[in-house]
Amino acid sequence: MSDFTALQNRLAYNFRDENLLRLALTHPSVAHEQNNPTPHNQRLEFLGDSVLGLVLSRALYEKFPDADEGALTKSRAKLVNAGSLNEHANALGLGAHLILSRGEENTGGRERASTLADAFEALLGAIFLDDGFEAARGFILREFAADFSTLTEPAGIENPKGELQELLQSRSSSAPEYQLISASGADHDREFESAVFHAGTELARGRGKSKKAAESDAALAALKKLREKID
Repeated sequence: MSDFTALQNRLAYNFRDENLLRLALTHPSVAHEQNNPTPHNQRLEFLGDSVLGLVLSRALYEKFPDADEGALTKSRAKLVNAGSLNEHANALGLGAHLILSRGEENTGGRERASTLADAFEALLGAIFLDDGFEAARGFILREFAADFSTLTEPAGIENPKGELQELLQSRSSSAPEYQLISASGADHDREFESAVFHAGTELARGRGKSKKAAESDAALAALKKLREKID
């Protein structure tokens, strides 16, 4: 059996109820292999996912007081994804302590990214049940401290044209249309100006070193205007 004492030392958290830690590390394959209702970590994973989302949402809300919902959502997605959760699980050495079926063990389950990410979320759920929200919050903020230190500003809009189309088509069936207004400068240093229209009305203009960049800039300006009106 795994040495949970060594693991808890790495976690800098000692469980009052060590059975919760064991449950967080128990893969669903154990129940499938034994063909009986053996408890496993999927319920804890569900709980841990919610706790993680709440803690990081609050931290981002406080860190970026002027950021809108979209930017905060994108920032949270940068912090929480399958890849980042897998990295946190690996850093804690969870793989060595997983309780797996023989089949899962033989097919590389201890190194499987999705399995490790699930176990990390289950661990958060276990800490929450073991000692409450503040204990889970403290653990999460310690774990994500380095990630937060590199996040100096809220995430920007990665696909302005796509987001503008989604926003507009949530209100009407008409898609935005782009029109090239002008192109100037020498061949090696061109600048384009484009406008974006919706239902015949000009929403905004943008500039860029290519038509695509100018359209993206126009979409970004239109998004900003529309969201200001919504706010």
